[in-house]
Amino acid sequence: MFKATLIEKDEAGHRAGLREIDEAQLPEGDVTVDVAYSTLNYKDGLAITGKGPVVRKFPMVPGIDIAGTVRESRHPDYKAGDRVVLNGWGVGETHWGGLAQVARLKGGWLVPLPEAFTPRQAMAIGTAGYTAMLCVMALERHGVSPDKGEVVVTGAAGGVGSTAVALLSRLGYTVVAVSGRPAEADYLRGLGAAEVLDRASFSEPGKPLARERWAGAVDVVGSHTLANVCAATKYRGVVTACGLAQGMDLPASVAPFILRGVSLIGIDSVMCPRPERLEAWGRLVRDLDPAKLEAITDEIGLTDVVATAERLMAGRVRGRVVVDVSR
Repeated sequence: MFKATLIEKDEAGHRAGLREIDEAQLPEGDVTVDVAYSTLNYKDGLAITGKGPVVRKFPMVPGIDIAGTVRESRHPDYKAGDRVVLNGWGVGETHWGGLAQVARLKGGWLVPLPEAFTPRQAMAIGTAGYTAMLCVMALERHGVSPDKGEVVVTGAAGGVGSTAVALLSRLGYTVVAVSGRPAEADYLRGLGAAEVLDRASFSEPGKPLARERWAGAVDVVGSHTLANVCAATKYRGVVTACGLAQGMDLPASVAPFILRGVSLIGIDSVMCPRPERLEAWGRLVRDLDPAKLEAITDEIGLTDVVATAERLMAGRVRGRVVVDVSR
């Protein structure tokens, strides 16, 4: 038996809670992992609270991130004792995830946990930090260097945003953070933001084209915020989009794209190919300040997951939430 957060949905409705589960109920997979830490992401919050159609089959153990040690393996790349990490691949949506003490997974979804990181640090990074790194890599790949000008990060007090601010500032970029939480301004400046702007000036309908300001952008918000970021992006600037906190819609015009040559790059962390995953984790070892990582991280136990998910969806959680599944 092991403990896990379990989401159930039937005639009685949607509910989530801490349960004792028999290992015989674990799904199919060729690697069994003793989970050390998981995380609580926005997608996990949607799944646990039922506020978004994230879960595709029930019952479901949520948790899109896993760090732990291989117990048993039939996969040629892994053996008992190996430290591994997982992000995405539909785990927590269609396959039982990491908010549990044991997980059974497909070996092709795993990557080795970098020696530089403890399992807790890997989960402090998690999908949020790995996605932020993918955004930074895309900006670099499309020619956005620190000398080109300011880079704006929306949803900056969240997990992706906090890590993006820390990464970009360490790489020498001038970072402007956008947040709807004025109380977090000092926190964001501590991560390296040169300026903090109120999201109110981004979240309402704006002009098709605005004054050119941003050389690049990391957007986790979508909707009007993303449209306004694109409208104010410089000629040949690059906007990376990886979230939908404000909405899935994009009420924009083609003006920034056909008049200024702005590039809008979609960032998908779930099905990202393995070589790019390995590159991102290698870059995180090099480019993420461990002290900044600790500053953006809070830790909870499995017993706190459901209540913290409610706070997360209410916008009352900043940075990263690491889950110690042993408690």
